[in-house]
Amino acid sequence: MQSDTFPLLATNPRETLVDRELSWLAFNERVLELAEDTSNPLLERARFLSIFSSNLDDFFMIRVATLKRKLESGAAKINTAGYSPTQLMTELSKKTQELIDRQSKCFHESIFPQLTNANIGIIKWEDLTPAERVVVDATFKSKIFPVLTPLAVDPSHPFPYISGLSLNLAVVVKNPESESELFARIKIPSNLPRFVETAKGDDRRFIPLEQVITAHIGDLFPGMEILYYFTFRLTRNADLELEEEESEDLLATMEQELLRRKFGPPVRLEVDKEIEHELLQTLMDELEVKEEDIIRYPEPLDLTGLNQIADIDRPDLKFPAFRSQVAWDLRDVDPDSVEEFFDAIRRREVMLHHPYESFTSSVVRFLESAAQDPKVLAIKQTLYRTSGDSPIVEALIEAAESGKQVLAVIEIRARFDEQANVRWARKLEDAGVHVVYGLVGFKTHAKLSLVVREEASGIRRYVHIGTGNYNPKTARLYEDFGILSSDPILGEDVNKLFNQLSGFAPQTSFERLLVAPRTLRSGLLAKIQNEIDNKKAGQPAGIRMKLNSIMDEEFINLMYQASNAGVKIELVVRGICALRPGVPGLSENITVRSILGRFLEHSRIFYFTNGGNEEVWIGSADLMHRNLDRRVESMVRIEQTDHKRMLFRALDSYLAPTTVRWEMESNGDWKRITKSAAGESLTDLHDQVIKWYRARG
Repeated sequence: MQSDTFPLLATNPRETLVDRELSWLAFNERVLELAEDTSNPLLERARFLSIFSSNLDDFFMIRVATLKRKLESGAAKINTAGYSPTQLMTELSKKTQELIDRQSKCFHESIFPQLTNANIGIIKWEDLTPAERVVVDATFKSKIFPVLTPLAVDPSHPFPYISGLSLNLAVVVKNPESESELFARIKIPSNLPRFVETAKGDDRRFIPLEQVITAHIGDLFPGMEILYYFTFRLTRNADLELEEEESEDLLATMEQELLRRKFGPPVRLEVDKEIEHELLQTLMDELEVKEEDIIRYPEPLDLTGLNQIADIDRPDLKFPAFRSQVAWDLRDVDPDSVEEFFDAIRRREVMLHHPYESFTSSVVRFLESAAQDPKVLAIKQTLYRTSGDSPIVEALIEAAESGKQVLAVIEIRARFDEQANVRWARKLEDAGVHVVYGLVGFKTHAKLSLVVREEASGIRRYVHIGTGNYNPKTARLYEDFGILSSDPILGEDVNKLFNQLSGFAPQTSFERLLVAPRTLRSGLLAKIQNEIDNKKAGQPAGIRMKLNSIMDEEFINLMYQASNAGVKIELVVRGICALRPGVPGLSENITVRSILGRFLEHSRIFYFTNGGNEEVWIGSADLMHRNLDRRVESMVRIEQTDHKRMLFRALDSYLAPTTVRWEMESNGDWKRITKSAAGESLTDLHDQVIKWYRARG
């Protein structure tokens, strides 16, 4: 970062920017606080703890792995937030250990005993009743034992490969004849339930799978003396390194890279805190991990499995049941009429707000109707993440098989969904869909659908543009906005963008869209600069943004300039925030808050006062280098007055002083606000919006 380029950031980086990795850990700490919050329903707290654990896995697989690679290469360059790789690793190690200690305390001292009090027991082998032992013994013999493969280590059996994130048993046995001690490893099957249910009915009891195995461990080593055993779990570097420019077949290259990722170098070893020193040393030597890579905590390891407990059918221990509604403008449409559905979109743009409004009756129906409609000539679709049984993919296949022109832009580099997307790409190709992978060097993250329909008045284009993925399952949990439109201008824009993705059209221009990597950065920067100019000219000025992350230095520097010019900036950031609000002389007019809870806040909204002619955009992009410069992203300007009001009201709710939130302080710390200054309890945003939609319905 050049000081002459961003002068407001250069004086003292640690006072003007928050490091990306530390900010991400602060986000996951907020997730942990939801698990620790006893006012949340018990099973929801268990789910939040599972999410925290899964998030931490991802963090080590990608972010810590990348940092370790820098350290091993000898890199010493100070980053934009003022940390060298060594300094940052020290900070991350300290913070992650603090969070893991809190995670363990939350489970063992709060959630575990409260589950027991609620007649949901997570028990040990010695706690089983005789009747339960009969059930568990039968389960072991019929379902568990046949899939176990104990792997011994001796001169003829090398140390086995340990896959990333697998839970394992390290076992030390003694041969009674030779008195020699031997090491063996048993992989806990990941395709079996993490917890074995021992009793159903009013009293639900579960035992961790590894305890069932250790109780029968003699069956796996007949004739050997079992000395001791402990669980361990290894995390490997899962970052992919694709050389796209040198690849002749991106799909084949991705398949090879996914195989290579399985053998990525270790970055973390989780062990039972009681593990024998000699056994730990064996694991360290064989897995080539260092002392600083080891994390010790009490069993059970791998709390991502708490999702199974959270799924128990106990409505009294969960958030109140909620059912999404049909979008307002689609309510009078005959559910069996394709023609009425397209008529509704033709009459006016339809604003969608998931999960409060149904994804299935809007977006899925849009594509299924297009697949079945003989008037539809072509469908074009981007796919970044989707579900394993995706009705959207099935609709594309149905459309292709019926003779329609179908284009699918599949992002096979979508992190941790690469394998699923490769499978979808193969299946779509087999059905005759034109499958492309976007632009070389750029991930396609834009959320776009285009339907070309032949009508009496001529060819008409219908589009869907959203802030979220085409995934019906996550659409029930992720908060997102979208529009269905037949606006000819927007249809032309989206058509041009698909042509850019499937062909060669680098100079394309757009009317209602801002598109990365060409116009989104410059367009948004110009809008912020416009607010600065309006403020200086005495005209109304202000900025409100809701997004997942902000860490692009150019935007942060310009927002600091806007703050110094007197522009009020209100930011709602779910995850990473490198900007520091409220710093005297730098960001006094900027506030940052975060909303987490029942739904994952995933939508991106950008509002500009624009001299009184208010402007609002929604889209797929965050203010990060990768979104602005290394991805194909799209943002659409909202034009209908009622839709603008809808988004204004949403922003008002996020920013209301009566809403439960986290507020970011000038030093980068986050403070949770649940009560007013007078001590009154504040309102949960998701409860508030659910009630609003119910009242509207």
